[in-house]
Amino acid sequence: MSSPVAAHELWLEPLDYQVNQQDRLEANIVNGQQFDGLKLAFIPQRIAAYMVFNGDAQSRVEMRTGDTPGLQAAPLGDGLHVVAYQSTTATVDYEEWAKFERFVHHKDLPVTLDAHVARGLPQDGFSEVYSRFSKTLIAVGSGAGSDRRIGLETEIVALTNPYTDDLSNGVRVQLFYRAEPRRNEQIEIFDKAPDGTVTISTTRTDNDGIAAIPVMSVHSYMLDAVVLREPTAELAATSGAVWETLWANLTFAAPQE
Repeated sequence: MSSPVAAHELWLEPLDYQVNQQDRLEANIVNGQQFDGLKLAFIPQRIAAYMVFNGDAQSRVEMRTGDTPGLQAAPLGDGLHVVAYQSTTATVDYEEWAKFERFVHHKDLPVTLDAHVARGLPQDGFSEVYSRFSKTLIAVGSGAGSDRRIGLETEIVALTNPYTDDLSNGVRVQLFYRAEPRRNEQIEIFDKAPDGTVTISTTRTDNDGIAAIPVMSVHSYMLDAVVLREPTAELAATSGAVWETLWANLTFAAPQE
């Protein structure tokens, strides 16, 4: 089990991971920790992109400001639907290095105090700018089909369809940053049982950016991986931040066997 830290994920959590074609796609936008948190309303100012994909079909999520749950959309026919949410940037302030150190250690990010100081940065009173790249997989009807690269700057792609494929060897996923697989990187796994109990573990990607996620029937899953980099000069000037993080997130469920 991972210990609680000041690192908050943002994810899409469907009200139902498997729906009929006549039903709507509905999910909460959730911000929190340990697969539990605050359900957010649909706020366009916080959203850079919000799309639904089913095979070659796609549509933009169009809702009214303040609507809840934060995803309400009509299915694009039968098959595996991929919903992708990209946030606008936001910032978080760190009063002391120790808090940032706990965060980067938990997320296994490549930065040390020496590297921070070498950039001429203060150990106290600095900011990080971050963006969220969250996806969820919802089976409509047969649920047939596959996830694919949506083109998010960082992205987790399911290579296994959790609703139709054999899950005895888990769900294989591939982690990307821009056009390249992220090799030997940490993916945090949040496993939620039907009674709401959450188990947290980590795994690492292989040389192709691929990892296998063990799954259990009727459990739901959230995967999370973070990129850390220096912000561009323009972003640093507009945000005041000295570090930038990009959060890739994917949710899905394992059906009844």
